[in-house]
Formats: sequence, structure tokens, C-alpha cells
Amino acid sequence: MDFGVSYPSRRVPLLAANVVATSQPLAAQAGLSMLASGGNAIDAALAAAITLSVVEPTGNGIGSDAFAIVWDGAELHGLNASGRSPASWTPERFAGATEMPQRGWESVTVPGAVSAWVALSERFGALPFEALFAPALNYAQNGFAVSPTIAALWQAGGRTLSGQPGFAAHFLPEGRAPRAGERFVNPDLARTLEAIASTKGLAFYEGELAEAIAEDAARHGAALTREDLAAHRCDWCGTISTAFHGVDLHEIPPNGQGIAALIALGLLRGTDIADHAPDSVEAMHLQIEAVKLALADAERYVADPAAMEVGPGALLDDAYLAERARLIGAEAGDPGAGAPRDGGTVYLSAADAEGRMVSFIQSNYAGFGSGVVVPRTGIHLQNRGAGFDLAPDHPNVVGPSKRPFHTIIPGFVMRDGRPEMSFGVMGGPMQAQGHVQMVVRTALHGQNPQAASDAPRWRVVACRKVAVEWGMPTEIVEGLAARGHEITREAPDNAFGFGGAQLVMRGEAGYVAGSDHRKDGCAVGF
Repeated sequence: MDFGVSYPSRRVPLLAANVVATSQPLAAQAGLSMLASGGNAIDAALAAAITLSVVEPTGNGIGSDAFAIVWDGAELHGLNASGRSPASWTPERFAGATEMPQRGWESVTVPGAVSAWVALSERFGALPFEALFAPALNYAQNGFAVSPTIAALWQAGGRTLSGQPGFAAHFLPEGRAPRAGERFVNPDLARTLEAIASTKGLAFYEGELAEAIAEDAARHGAALTREDLAAHRCDWCGTISTAFHGVDLHEIPPNGQGIAALIALGLLRGTDIADHAPDSVEAMHLQIEAVKLALADAERYVADPAAMEVGPGALLDDAYLAERARLIGAEAGDPGAGAPRDGGTVYLSAADAEGRMVSFIQSNYAGFGSGVVVPRTGIHLQNRGAGFDLAPDHPNVVGPSKRPFHTIIPGFVMRDGRPEMSFGVMGGPMQAQGHVQMVVRTALHGQNPQAASDAPRWRVVACRKVAVEWGMPTEIVEGLAARGHEITREAPDNAFGFGGAQLVMRGEAGYVAGSDHRKDGCAVGF
């Protein structure tokens, strides 16, 4: 691992035996407090996730979905806690629309994050479930100082969502978003957290909170019912993986977009990327072209697993990937999907001295999700229904009790059967692209997690359009343009556009962790 490489940043790698890395410092400290009090990495991850639902409401909340990959010290596990659509969501309900609703009650599917907290705690946790809520309850009851990046996103959300049911009353005290450094108190959410903690989630899916959600849905003519909430189950789904230069990247199977990262790395195996420096035009061009092909396939084929026309095995088949890799040339391409044969998110990572590692992500999808806040509960709901398609012949077409295409993905790297790195890059369509960039930098070029996170990023937008961060060297921008890429530079404050990474890698004497300078968070440990 190279500790010499660095990029402009305010961060240095953290080295410790027990670590937590998140996008908000209070949440990172909440996780660390669980480790200090005898908990394990799973307890730490859950306390951090629950706290994030309070202190970073712009990206997640109790009404979020979640996914996790867990190394329990001996085996790798994958959890899909994404929710399904209401049972009455038929294509006919959205007849005449050109796209799925992006905000409001008609974009809300059943939230799955609470079920993830319960399932992970029951299977792997060492501390009582109620203990995981203590830091979050403190910040909800007594308030917390809003951090700078979150304050800016809060202000942006307030401008667009103030008309959504319950939003202004809950998130815009005194008629505006709180400024950085101002204290925000959330007593409604505190009561909700207490109910979830004391009932191990039953209040949310079958009890008083489920009733409040369903009543508010009915009040606004929405389809979500108590029966939809009670029917929710999260699934232990395992992982899918692909090999890349000595490591194996593991992702959650569809309905998520993690398979796009696997496809892209599989395509890169058939190129000479190892011959090029990480910050070269050639390396970035190859990655961009591989990601284009991968995203085209993901957009065409990924859906609720029960509705997919081809399975993950077909999309990751070596022969198919080799065939697709031949489409990567010296110039920018504009590829479509192949024809395989069937054979505003938060992310955190935690690891403990006993060897457990957790990659966990939960999200509202868009910033503040649907914008809907259930009165007197503090629950703001995701807008995952926007991920469905309206084309009748698409496997991801909207339908009843169905999981939509999901952007949020936790990543996990194994080497020779041992855990190597738990990581993620939050940020909508950037996530699979960010996973590719992190793995190429750490596995192929040996960069440490902080350096890999700090390096300037690129993002495929559409066709030949590629966005790059403001700090991308001019010679690379010009070199990519010369290959036919249509390059735009995006301002340095566009943190969502290029994602927020958190990475924990196994080192010689514990772990090495990095936390994205594009976010407010940090990596902490002891």
C-alpha cells in the first residue's frame, strides 16, 4: 500500500485496530462509542446508521431503504433491505404519464432501513438493540449543530420541497432551512426512534407508526397501506462478484446497480489498463468506455430479480464480457445494451479488532427523498418508486409488490478468500462508477484509501458526455476531449455529482481508513 501518493485534500489516512468511517462526524463517533463499550463492528455500523438518520436527513432517514455486506469473521453475507411497491401499483395507475413521479406520495415505496437494523442486530450484534439508539436519541431530543455540507443541501432541498406534505412544518423551522452551526431539535423523531427501539421495529411495520404512515397516505390519496408495510421482509441475498487483478469485488445482486461495477471491471480485464498510470488519459479513457457499456446493460436488464429477463450470471459471463470488451476502442463510443444469453444517500463502513467488517448504505434516493414527512413522527419517506420504468416491455416496469431498480450499493473487496476492503461511494448514478475508480486505484495501483478517495473523479453522464471534477488536470481533460469525449468541468461544491467515498482497508497492523473530503464526515478509531 502506497502512503506516499497524495492529492489536494484536508485528509490523511486513519490507521487503527477499530474504525468507523461515515459522512458525518457525530455518526462516526456514535459508531465508535459502541466499539468502546464492548460492541462489535455490526453494532458500530448500526449505531452510526441510526444516528445518520437524525444528523444527515438530507440523504437518509427512517423512511429509507438499505443494503449491507458483512464479513462476520468467517463468511461474507449480503442483505437486501429495499422495499417493494404498494400492492395496488399497477401500470394502469400511471397511465398517461411520461415518467414515474419523482416526488410526493406517488413516489414512495415501502421503506426497508428499519428492517435492516433489526435483521443485522439479531444475526450479528453483541449489544442490546435499544443500546444502538442512544446517540441518535440524544441528538434528536437535545439537538445537534448542523454541519456545513448538510446545511447547503438542506437549503437546496427546502427550495424545491417546501410544498410537499409535512415538509415545511418539520424541516423548515422559522420558515427556512437551518444554517451551518445552528442547532436542530427533532422531538417527533425522538419519539419514533424510541418506539422502534423498544419494539425491535414492529411499531414501524405493524404498530402505531405503520398506522400513522398509512393514514397519512390515505389522506393524500396514495396507495401505501398498513398491509403493504406489514408484508415487508428484507432478504439475505448473498453477493455476486468478479475478479480483477488479484482481488474479487463483491456487490449485492440486482435489483441494485452493483452489477454494473462488476461488468465494468470484467470488461477492463480484457484491456491493457494495467500498463497505464492511474492518472493518465489512457487509464481514464478505458474506464469510461467500460462504464458506458456496463451502465447500458444495467439500464436495460436490471430489475426486481423475479422480473429479470437474464440473470446476473449471463451478464458476468466471461465470453459475453470478452465480446463486449472488443467494443472498447481508442475513441469515445456511444454503446447500447448487449444481448447476453441467460445461462441526496449515506454510506458507512466499520471494522473491529476481531476481524469483522461491515459495508452499509441507506438512502432516501433524491435529497430528502419524496419530500413527504408523516405528521408528528419525524418520518420522511424515500422516493424509490421513481426508479421504476413505464415502458410495458421493460423488466423494471412498475408493478404491484415489486422492487424497483436501485442505485445504492455497498461494496466489498476480497483477496485470496480474505477480506480486503469495505467501501462505498454514495451519490446516485455515480456509485457504480465510483466503485470502479476505487478498485482500480487501490487494487491495481496500490493507493491507500484516502488517496483513492481524494483523487479527482470523472462521471459518465450520457452518450459521449463526461463530467470531470474541477481539479482534474488540464492535460487529462484535453486528452480525453481529443479522444472524442464531450467533457464538462463541474464546480468543486457539486459533492453529490461525484459522490462521497468511505473506505476501510485491512493493513499490516489493523485497518487503514479514508473519508471523503467532499463530505462533512471522517474516519475515527482506536
